[in-house]
Amino acid sequence: MARRKRRSRGSSSIGLIIATVCLAVLSLGIVGGYGWLRYKASANVAVDQASLCPVGGPKSETAILLDVTDPISDTTALDLRNQFQKIVADVPVGGAIDIYALTAKEGELIQTFHGCNPGSGANVDEWTSNPRLAQARWEKGFQKPLADIAGKLSVGEAGKLSPIMAAIQKINLEVFASAAPGMPKHLYIASDMLEHTDVFSNYRDGASYQKFQASPARDKYRTSLDGVMVRIFAFQRPNTKFSMEDLGGFWAQWVKNNNGYFDGFVRLEGIR
Repeated sequence: MARRKRRSRGSSSIGLIIATVCLAVLSLGIVGGYGWLRYKASANVAVDQASLCPVGGPKSETAILLDVTDPISDTTALDLRNQFQKIVADVPVGGAIDIYALTAKEGELIQTFHGCNPGSGANVDEWTSNPRLAQARWEKGFQKPLADIAGKLSVGEAGKLSPIMAAIQKINLEVFASAAPGMPKHLYIASDMLEHTDVFSNYRDGASYQKFQASPARDKYRTSLDGVMVRIFAFQRPNTKFSMEDLGGFWAQWVKNNNGYFDGFVRLEGIR
């Protein structure tokens, strides 16, 4: 009988321990679930209604310089639209994108878009947000304006000058100079990359970086591209005095000498 009583007390102790463990696990589950919902709610940060950027500032900066001062072929425009869509798709939620059009006037750009990717309906949690409203906001404020710009890439008018370096300098000062330390920064340039100003011209001076270094353009267009990744999408023009490879090398050297990271010289299809 004594053995049976000890066995009974042991069973009661084991049952109490199991019940205590289950209660602890349940409590942790409730606390964890509550914490997860709070985390998801905090992830849906407030945004500025005009730009759709987080009120605390964007998470990344992407700038695009479009040089359509001269017309491009339909083939080139199609290739560029495809590249453009990839760039936009890579902008993270909360990341800013600024699009500028080059003009023939030095340092004067036309800003055609400024805003942040607010995330589509697929990016929000249905427990803490409204996916339908998020999708509508994304389409109206981000996707549609950028699609409209992409649809007009083949339209251009011949310009007397092509001050590409001055444009990069302007964008760097307006967009990247005020970015938070460590923020990802990307600059994409779509152009024939034929710099043409009074102080330096690829038409006149070729793709010689030595000639550029000896010109007033070296100091006039100097800009600090610290931390900026630069990728070029180049339009092909016929009858130049140098190869596209030489032109790509010229710009790679210019970017590096201005402390930027050269991310490639992509030769777009088509020629005009």
